Amino acid sequence: MPLDRPRIRALCFDVDGTLCDTDDYYVARLSTWFRRLAFLNEPDRTARRLVMLLENPGTFLMGLADRLTLDDELIGVVNWLYRHSRIGGRRLDVVPGVPEMLDQLRNRFPMAVVSARDEPTTRLFLERAGLQNHFKAVITALSAPRTKPFPDPVLLAAQELGVAPSACLMIGDTTVDIRSGRAAGAQTVGVLCGFGERAELLRHGADLIVDSTADLSAVLGDD
Repeated sequence: MPLDRPRIRALCFDVDGTLCDTDDYYVARLSTWFRRLAFLNEPDRTARRLVMLLENPGTFLMGLADRLTLDDELIGVVNWLYRHSRIGGRRLDVVPGVPEMLDQLRNRFPMAVVSARDEPTTRLFLERAGLQNHFKAVITALSAPRTKPFPDPVLLAAQELGVAPSACLMIGDTTVDIRSGRAAGAQTVGVLCGFGERAELLRHGADLIVDSTADLSAVLGDD
């Protein structure tokens, strides 16, 4: 269903694949090599999944669990992973157009980061990218009792932004983001600049799909 724009009072952003570039260069290189392997039916998708695994193991596992209908079994594993390991802090670029989009919307909507990364690497990315001043709340893997796809991170973000969860718009590139937003009662936007695919994002109830996070400027711009 289309977005109910008047209902939106705050924006919640995932990081990897949403604010942060997803290493398309490495995906392209891997795809070229994988195409030489006759037993791989979907070399491009396989390459993207591998890069996703290297970038964010927890989100990869949750996406895999969703496709295998093993969500309940792996949720505990993912929560344990985030509590006992550190996601790498390798520098990644900002998705093109995102800084300009945030500048345009920051005076209209309070904004939060809702990430499955740990807090140090999340804040390091925001600082290096010069985006830290756009966000009134930074919710990471250990901020709430349970991480995405549970609603807890979005509910906490709404609380810190001072709005009802139903007034939030959760923006992310994976089904984990969409499920978390919907479970919290928020509207959701799936972006295709990261690891997710249009069909699976729609299947999990994304209210809108856009090619890039930067496209929110047009979606939510002044009427």
